[in-house]
Amino acid sequence: MTLVVGVDFGTLSVRVTLLDSERGRLGTASAEYPLHRRRDDPDFATQAHTDQMRALAEAMRAALRTTGLAGDQVAAIALDTTGSSVVPVDRRMQPLDDYYLWCDHRAHTEAREITELAHREGLEAIEWCGGVYSHEWGFAKLLHWLRHNPQKRALFASAFEHCDMVAATLAGVTDPHKAKRSVCAMGHKWMWNPKWGGLPPESFLVKVDPLLAGVRDTLQGDYCTSDHIAGYLDEGWAAELGLRAGIPVPVGAFDAHWDALGSGIREGDVVNVVGTSTCIIAMSSRTQLVPGVCGVVPGSVHPRYTGIEAGLSATGDIFEAIARRAGTTVATLSEGLERYRAGQTGLLRLTWDNGDRTVLVNPELGGVTLGWNLVHTAQDELFAAIEGTAFHTRVILERMAEHGVPVERVINAGGVPQRNAVLNQVYANVLNKPVLVPDGVPTSLGSGIMAMLATGAFPSIEAAQAALCLPNRTIQPDPAAAAVYDRLFPLWRELYFILGTPNAPVAALGAVLPELRRIARE
Repeated sequence: MTLVVGVDFGTLSVRVTLLDSERGRLGTASAEYPLHRRRDDPDFATQAHTDQMRALAEAMRAALRTTGLAGDQVAAIALDTTGSSVVPVDRRMQPLDDYYLWCDHRAHTEAREITELAHREGLEAIEWCGGVYSHEWGFAKLLHWLRHNPQKRALFASAFEHCDMVAATLAGVTDPHKAKRSVCAMGHKWMWNPKWGGLPPESFLVKVDPLLAGVRDTLQGDYCTSDHIAGYLDEGWAAELGLRAGIPVPVGAFDAHWDALGSGIREGDVVNVVGTSTCIIAMSSRTQLVPGVCGVVPGSVHPRYTGIEAGLSATGDIFEAIARRAGTTVATLSEGLERYRAGQTGLLRLTWDNGDRTVLVNPELGGVTLGWNLVHTAQDELFAAIEGTAFHTRVILERMAEHGVPVERVINAGGVPQRNAVLNQVYANVLNKPVLVPDGVPTSLGSGIMAMLATGAFPSIEAAQAALCLPNRTIQPDPAAAAVYDRLFPLWRELYFILGTPNAPVAALGAVLPELRRIARE
């Protein structure tokens, strides 16, 4: 019997799960921390490192208390976090500011400058992150911080992703050069890849802005996959958490990537981590460029495979917005959705309400609904939005398959599929594939699997998954609904590429609305 802790840092809270190598999940607890927003700046979203570490200690002690387990029995602790969530630090690894959280969107200008220069310079890295560098990612956020904090620049020693900062903190690392860095975090958000020798060259970064001079050196160090150890639990933090000092802390990763591990991902699977947005994770034994996909990084999910990340910028957020505008809740508005049939609303909903993450990679797009008449309701729009997120997912999976990524099984993970049976059925019908749904929330199971690996309790990730992952429910596609969606999908896809692409021909759009009405009548 081996007891470990899996930790998941989300946007508003941290979840701690105790796992036994033989009995599986024994108990879980969570604790919240504040998200700092500003009324006068909707792009602002930060969190304090001290708040997150306080919450980790609170949740850890609660998990031990509710399970009745002794902390000195725990053999390892592993963690995943949101990302790109970036914190600048001084020479002693002390934060110089709060985290720029993943949903902080202030770095629009910086991201655009990086993208434009990368294309002018022919920087290969830009093609491997979808052709557009996002304002949600590391270099853009760091440059924004450097530009807006001149009084702190002299103290700047390095910057860290949240997962690397927490692992270093727990291990008592006080020198930025000695902290391990996650291949997952740095590969998907900082353009790191062994294919071109790591990070973009200094010559490129200083052309973006001279303030980035020397930053590349501050980010150098040991870049590792998560089967490596970031350090061992420091005595001070062991006392705070109620654990014993010296247990291994593996190199961390992003939450969606380890949610995929906790969902049982294997090569040939695609995991849709559906929450406020959707993160789509796949793995391949080949490393091949997939145009328009957010990142293709060796070792980012499973150390032996190349991880592929894509996604939708908003999913659950769109459902919430539709309900809010209608003066109700998603749960209330969803009552009766199970009676809706494929295509019956006559609406097509393009789910760009927060821009397009994949495959157009355009943050400037907005949501579009076609086919309105005078008797349509908010519930009709909600169903069309569910269909739209499924159509968008199909576009992404087809793009992956076109470029050699095997797509054999689809797993709907994340919080939304746990409470929205209609969404799972629509996805199965639109994709015309069985959709697997974990029988419970897999959050923090991926962390537990990597903690187990650090102890040697299992010989491989696959063996740990077989023992610890939850069983799946299988949602089969309905043949009649799938046939309707096979007629609707070409219309949706045509709208997606025509309306989302500058200077695209629009002559074919005249046939869309009549065809929508015809399908709805049938």
